[in-house]
Amino acid sequence: MIRRRTFLAGGGAALLAARVPAVARPAERHGLSSFGDLKYPADFPRFDYVEPLAPKGGTFSAQLSATSGNQAFETFNTLNIYVLRGDGAAGMDLTFDSLMVRALDEPDSVYGLVARSVSVSDDGLAYRFALRPQARFHDGSRLTARDVAFSVTTLKEKGHPRIAALLRDVAGASPDGDDAVVVRFAPGRSRDLPLIVADLPIFSEAYYRGRDFEASTLEPPLGSGPYRVARFEVGRFIAFERVADYWGADLPVTVGQNNFAEIRYEYFRDRDVAFEAFKAGTFTWREEFTSRVWATGYDFPAAQEGRVKRETVPDATPSGTQGWFLNARRAVFRDPRIREAIGLAFDFEWSNQNLMYGTYKRTASFFENSDLKAEGMPSPEELALLEPFRGRVPDEVFGEPWSPPRSDGSGQDRALLRRADTLLRQAGCTRDGGVMKLPDGQPLTFEFLDSSPVFQPLLQSYIKNLSLLGIRASSRLVDAAQYQARLKDFDFDVVSARFSGSVTPGASLREVYGSRSAGTPGSQNLAGIENPAADAMLDRIADAASRAELTTACRALDRVLRAGRYWVPMWYGATHRLALWDMYGRPRELPKYGLGVPALWWHDAEKARKIGRS
Repeated sequence: MIRRRTFLAGGGAALLAARVPAVARPAERHGLSSFGDLKYPADFPRFDYVEPLAPKGGTFSAQLSATSGNQAFETFNTLNIYVLRGDGAAGMDLTFDSLMVRALDEPDSVYGLVARSVSVSDDGLAYRFALRPQARFHDGSRLTARDVAFSVTTLKEKGHPRIAALLRDVAGASPDGDDAVVVRFAPGRSRDLPLIVADLPIFSEAYYRGRDFEASTLEPPLGSGPYRVARFEVGRFIAFERVADYWGADLPVTVGQNNFAEIRYEYFRDRDVAFEAFKAGTFTWREEFTSRVWATGYDFPAAQEGRVKRETVPDATPSGTQGWFLNARRAVFRDPRIREAIGLAFDFEWSNQNLMYGTYKRTASFFENSDLKAEGMPSPEELALLEPFRGRVPDEVFGEPWSPPRSDGSGQDRALLRRADTLLRQAGCTRDGGVMKLPDGQPLTFEFLDSSPVFQPLLQSYIKNLSLLGIRASSRLVDAAQYQARLKDFDFDVVSARFSGSVTPGASLREVYGSRSAGTPGSQNLAGIENPAADAMLDRIADAASRAELTTACRALDRVLRAGRYWVPMWYGATHRLALWDMYGRPRELPKYGLGVPALWWHDAEKARKIGRS
């Protein structure tokens, strides 16, 4: 799922009057967090986890490993990643600055980049960001409050639906002179909305005069960030060069970062071809997501000789939700008993042992690997949130949370298949001549859609088990562009996806699990979840006033979603598996909530010389 940055020409960008009243509360803050706790004081010199004397130079080269906006893993055809059209290029967020940036050693804190400080009104509905006068775009023009107001308004009105949905409670953004912008929020706005706004990319209002913001384009847009587009070949690679005179290079939030002279992303339509390219040194940094390759693939000469290193790094963030999502918009998946039966045919234990070298654990929760996961009986606080929905949600919501049962590991667990058959019959399905039929007499048939063959070995055994139930399942591989288009239009039966987790989830969860997003093209609500109880828990998450309240609401949501059987959960691992040509340096201690790649790493010239990569 998805990277750190969440995601009109002319002077009409502001929704408010050109001049707004001063924010009531005069106190200025150097940072923001969801619950008000900041680790770093106002005069902090740098983040603790950076290497302030990191050398500059060299190249970082990798594949895109997480997407945002309209990005796709396999290809790109536009440099505009903030709209629905096209498949966006990797790394474009490097070219834009934001008001504030996240600290990777805190759960949810952001500190000033373009904004030197922020003051908040007494009612919490107006935030006045004071800007640094030295902020500049790459053409030397000044970055002003008009540009910030234009950016917030444009993303709300014309941005990718995922971004626009997050900004729906932004009431307006207006410049207060050149050096300050006031962002106003609607009453009842989510807790984390100001942080989302603070993290938005800032565009040049002047640049977009006469340009269509929503267009798919291969013209590098004007930015202000530490990198600019250097060169690219559509669908093959894109390279960025460090801006030598980057205006923010010496700020506390950037010291020790942005060390590479060039950052390059390579594209491949096939994972095995990509791995061969890594072995050949076409790109030199890789996070390994395929257990088979991790277990058996690193016996090539460069790895045997020590020129390529492997390591595992602990991952303290929630493992997110990875699985096959069943499109409940389709009639075949509307009954949760049918959805559960389909899930029972997947033998994780056999697949993990025989196809994935026993390296994974089964996912059960939508907040796996975190204390947000529901376990045991609901607490009194959880029950207080859930009780209004008793009788409208399954009874199991008020008991032990549902988890996928453990199979006998045979690959064809008869007990689980019998349970699946019972559920299908309870749902009104009948079996006729070996074919399972829906209550309306139509065959129970569906298709797994993907753009990569990586899950095909798993699907072979899974589809075989489904056939034993009389279910006709098939697998279809399409090209990356068609796959993205079909996802945007929800034109699929079943797709696999992984949504990354957050230590402090907020309103963005509505995009994945909220009823309103179920009908929004391009949203991440792949399963088409429309559940009033889930919506109520999502509201509680967005409005939580303390971490304790947030934890309670997440656990309650977890119970509701798990009871809905909206997916066939896959697996997780609580580590990052890294493979890299031995030419990189990094801080001694990586931050708790991120690898910091590529921002915190650097090119080690001596190491590169030793392996012949200087």
